[in-house]
Amino acid sequence: MLLFLAARDGGYAREIANCWAMDVSTVQNQLQRMERDGLLVSRTVGRTRVFSFNPRYAFKEEVRALLNKALAQLPADVREQLTLYRKRPRRTGKPL
Repeated sequence: MLLFLAARDGGYAREIANCWAMDVSTVQNQLQRMERDGLLVSRTVGRTRVFSFNPRYAFKEEVRALLNKALAQLPADVREQLTLYRKRPRRTGKPL
């Protein structure tokens, strides 16, 4: 989950669960736990809670550096999956 957030600078539970093929409730519980502990913060966008790293967390830079190092070690296909980002669905009728 943290790799996902580091790669995209934020995300929401269903998006993370779909990326890693996990159960949404498991992801939600972990995100809430990390928010409670101060590592993450969330904001509401519409009806969705979007999580990102807490800019006031004491070890934010160290955690980000560690995660960026871990991202660099991942296979290219996994790294591409993490960074592939679509804000909205494809327009109806648009050719692939």
